[in-house]
Amino acid sequence: MYKLEREIFVPADKDVVWNFLSNPNNLNDLTPPDLSFEIISEMPEAMYNGLIIQYNIKIPFAGKWEWVTEIKHIRNGISFVDEQRKGPYKFWYHFHEIKETEGGTKIIDIVTYEIPYSIFGKLLHALFIKNKLNEIFDYRSEKFPELINNSG
Repeated sequence: MYKLEREIFVPADKDVVWNFLSNPNNLNDLTPPDLSFEIISEMPEAMYNGLIIQYNIKIPFAGKWEWVTEIKHIRNGISFVDEQRKGPYKFWYHFHEIKETEGGTKIIDIVTYEIPYSIFGKLLHALFIKNKLNEIFDYRSEKFPELINNSG
């Protein structure tokens, strides 16, 4: 198992940040374009416990994958989890939390994940996957404040 922990500071009110995060349609804007992220299921305006999200994602060197996640453990205005039901990982559990801080809101992401393919998966993680996940979260760190400023 691997763990990725990141924090993003957004100079915006906690309610504004929560409203943006709780709309699953905004996930498109937080995903780097090179992943060709595409939601393929009908999406409500706000997430709810048990929401199943189906999307396609292009993984470099691995092609296009269907990824299915379930939204769960929602604590309104505080945190939620998206957990993989089908996709490229053997296990994926992504905890999202927001906290009000001086001058804005801190977004905390903790992803616990496991790669399939045994020793080959460990090699892929060391050579590629770890770096790609860091790139994705770096992109989110850059885009999130911009998107929040443009949404409100």
